[in-house]
Parts: sequence; structure tokens; C-alpha cells
Amino acid sequence: MPQYLYRAVNANGRVVKGSAAATSDIDLYQRLRDIGLDLLSAREERPAFQFLTQLRGVRTREMIQLTIHMAELSRAGVPVLDAIADVRDSVESPKLRTVLGEIHQKVSEGTILSAAIGEHKRIFDFVFVVLVKAGEQTGGLTESFDQLTRHLKWTDVLHTRIKKAIRYPLFSFLATLGVVFFMMSYVVPQLVKFLQSQNIDLPYYTRAMIATSEFFANYWWAVLGVAVVGGTAVPILYRLHEGFAEVIDYAILRTPMIGNIVRKISLSRFSHFFSVMFKSGIPLLECLESSQQVIGNRSLGGSLALVRQTVQAGSPLSEALSHSGEFPRLVVRMVRVGEGTGDIGVTLQQVSEFYDRDVEDAVDSLVQALQPILTGVVGLLMAWVLLATIVPIYDNLANLGGG
Repeated sequence: MPQYLYRAVNANGRVVKGSAAATSDIDLYQRLRDIGLDLLSAREERPAFQFLTQLRGVRTREMIQLTIHMAELSRAGVPVLDAIADVRDSVESPKLRTVLGEIHQKVSEGTILSAAIGEHKRIFDFVFVVLVKAGEQTGGLTESFDQLTRHLKWTDVLHTRIKKAIRYPLFSFLATLGVVFFMMSYVVPQLVKFLQSQNIDLPYYTRAMIATSEFFANYWWAVLGVAVVGGTAVPILYRLHEGFAEVIDYAILRTPMIGNIVRKISLSRFSHFFSVMFKSGIPLLECLESSQQVIGNRSLGGSLALVRQTVQAGSPLSEALSHSGEFPRLVVRMVRVGEGTGDIGVTLQQVSEFYDRDVEDAVDSLVQALQPILTGVVGLLMAWVLLATIVPIYDNLANLGGG
């Protein structure tokens, strides 16, 4: 079905721009009339621009504005259909405007909001749909959108921290590899030519340096190919093969320094998602099942599945978490306190806030620790090159002086 870019006017006389799928101009006109818009002009969108629009996606900040707007309109008593239309006309993202137009049409045809939202999983994630559905069931849609606003703000901050945790180590690692590659493929070969021209006996560390340099010079394509294939194949297998992904996640949790940060991020996710859903009125077992899907680590997700089975068998949540062996005493203790007070959601929110601060401190510690480590690697490489070249030359000059 073709995609059209259109200009239309709403009931308040405001000009609205957007895109929508339709079989023809007449179909587009009727579709816009059904959602309260009068078509002014339209043109069919080129496939290349459609691809770029899909590729661009929707930013988290735009989703936060959407939930804030929906919460305010719901609190003011505006009907859901009118609220969607108002938000659709005010958003700046063309993709989000198009999606909201489709949701408005579905809701106007009788589909409930959570079901209409659930058809756009690339825009609205699992938690978004679950919370909207819970709001519909309890009559607290305003509270659901308030919870979603807090959830999206937390997600935005967490993603920023994760990027910070990845960006500097990755850049430093690539820079170190670049230095190694440059030294072995350009600098060392020049020194090797000089040493070989002197016809002197070379020590084992010099010969090792020459062999390493020749390997880089002759098989650089293989080194680069392994890096590219590995960097491509591992993420693909991680997405497609559940067993492979679980092994990788388990290994990451046991990796020094990195594993500690990943575990804290995953525990923060679990505490946050569980707290948000539990406070929205979602049953305990469903909260555990939902948290299993969003915790971000399959190894911990498997432990949550066992926790859910244990709770379903009649054990308290704190006892089930303790028996899993994957959750620290802090989490177990706070859950036990929540069970005693009857408000697990509040105590897990406090756990999430604690781990949020702890993650930031752990990321800063990682960055501070990696800098001297990578500097030391480069320093050792330079020392090896200097030792492998200067010592043979010095020994040769000493032999000439003795002769």
C-alpha cells in the first residue's frame, strides 16, 4: 500500500502535516475524514524516503512528551480518542505522527487502546503495552501514563549510562589496536630492514618481534576478516540462538569489572520494572514474567523463571530470590521488608534508585581503571620494540669496539 505525505486541517483550523498509508488519494481523503482531518494536499512518498523515515525511529524524548501529554489530557477528562488526535497533531516526529494516526483509526473502529498500541511493537515496547492495559482494566489510565513517563525518563538515563560505560573502553581498545597495527605493519618492518642489513645475531625477543611483524604484514587480511566476521556473527547468533545467548550472558556476568556493571544494570532493570508494574496493579506472578523479558540478561532471566515457579508453588518472593543464588542480599532483604509492610513496589523502587547510583559509580571506576591498563599495554609494546632493536645494535657496537 502506498505511503502518502499530506497536509490537512483539524477541527480547530490548525494545519497538520503527516504521512499515512492509503490505496489512493480518495482513500486517503476518507481515512483522514474518519479521524477528524480535512485533506488540503497530498503526494505519494518515495520509497527511499519511506526507508529513511523507518530507519530514523522515534527518540525516547519524543515518547516522554507523548506520555506526559496523554497523562495531562486523561487527568483533564478528555476522551481517549480525542486525546490521541490532539497528541497526533502536536508531535514533531513524522513516524510517530503516522503511527498515532493509525492508532486513532483503530480506536475509532472499536479496538481498545492497548491492543491498537500493541500492533506497533517497534515503537511501543512490552512494558508500554502492559501498563496501558493495566490502566484500562483498573480505570487508572492517568496513573499508567504517569508511570510510563517515570519509566521512560529512567530508561533514558540508563541508556546514557550504558553508552558511557561502552563508549570510552571501546574507543580506547580500538585506539590501542590501531597503535599495535601501525607499529607492527609500518614501524617495525623499517627497523627490521636495518637490523638485517647489519648481519648480527638477533636475540629471541627480537626474532619474536620480527615474526609478529611478518604475520601482520602477510596475514593482515585474515586478522581483519576474523574481527569483522566475529563482530558480525556473534551479535547475529546472540539474537537468533537462545542457548548461545544464554552462554554469552552467563560469561559476561563472570567477567571481571564488566560483569559487575552488567549485573548491577540488570538488577536495576528488574527492580525498576517490577516496581512500576506492581504499583500499577499487575499481579505478582505476571510482574515476574514481565521482568524476565526485560531484565536484559538471559542468565538472570532464567533465574527469574525459576523464581516465578517457586513463588507459584507457594514460597514467598524473598525466599525464592534467595534460593536462586543470583540476587544479592540487598535485594532479598528489601523484598522481605516489602513483604512485611505489604508494599514490595516501594521497596524495590528504593533498590532501583540504589543501583542507579551504584551503576554510575561503577562506570566511573571502570573508566578510571581502564585508562592506566590500556596505557600500560601501549607502553609495554613500545618497550618491547625499543628493547628488540636497541639491544642488538648496542651489542654489535660493543663487539666492534672490542674487536
